[in-house]
Amino acid sequence: MSGVAAWAFAARAQQPRMAKIAYLGVLSPSTLDPRQLEALRQGLAENGLIEGINVEVDYLWGEGNPDRVRELAADLAQRNLDVIIAPGTAAVRALIATGTKIPIVFPIVGDPVGDRLIASLSRPGGNVTGLSMFGIDLESKRIEVLKEAVPTIKRIMILHYSAGEAGGVVAAVQSAARSLGLDAILVESQGELDSAFARAKEQGVDGLVTTASAFLYFNRKRFIELAAHYRLPSIWEASVYVRDGGLLSYGPSFVDMYRRSAAYVAKILKGAKPADLPVEQPIKFELAVNLKTAKALGIIIPPTLLARADEMIE
Repeated sequence: MSGVAAWAFAARAQQPRMAKIAYLGVLSPSTLDPRQLEALRQGLAENGLIEGINVEVDYLWGEGNPDRVRELAADLAQRNLDVIIAPGTAAVRALIATGTKIPIVFPIVGDPVGDRLIASLSRPGGNVTGLSMFGIDLESKRIEVLKEAVPTIKRIMILHYSAGEAGGVVAAVQSAARSLGLDAILVESQGELDSAFARAKEQGVDGLVTTASAFLYFNRKRFIELAAHYRLPSIWEASVYVRDGGLLSYGPSFVDMYRRSAAYVAKILKGAKPADLPVEQPIKFELAVNLKTAKALGIIIPPTLLARADEMIE
């Protein structure tokens, strides 16, 4: 063997194995906040995982269609993968239903224990782990922020999508509303939305609170348009809603959660088992305000609230 050929053979032999990862998103590339995937790639790089160098990531998109998510999950379960990254309850649940033993990491899930995705936060127990928003009382905080921004509100509309959600979410929102002296009307985000919003407005609703949901996220522009049409001050789960025209948002930084999820991927590739990796919670929270929307609604946001805002759209 010539010296050049021997060197080339040795170089190939020394190359690390390319780890194979799949990303199963229930949304679409156009509806997901692009900063989240950028953060995932950043997190992978921080852990020594560079796409195209030592890790290959295949991105699959459900396009907001539950049937498509299940089909994609079934396909992934048959592949020779090292890890599947699956944000949201629907994606994780679809993968679990296939019976796959491939390690699954969720960057974001509401209540993985209540939704029976894992046994406990400290000891997930199966092949699933990641980051959860459970137990941080976001629903109450969002209503408090909306009430602070618009002290005159008396009756709120709770916009909720039940599929894949833990059952206690609506009860938590209603309890928080009562504690602030507000009436609450529940509207399930299915069926004819225009008439649902119209009926709520006829019932004296003067504010809108939404629960966390991939369905709402995917269709957020439509819901934001309805809130504007019926002149309802609104608060949402993530700052991307505010960039698209929503009035307020408060919640964990999804960007930060995506970045941190990469550490789980790295640990699993080094031999850690998901069953032994405790589920972590958000450490960074964001308050966003759209001043343009506030002006259109005739609302003056209190300076005390603006002083706390992490992002303001003007």
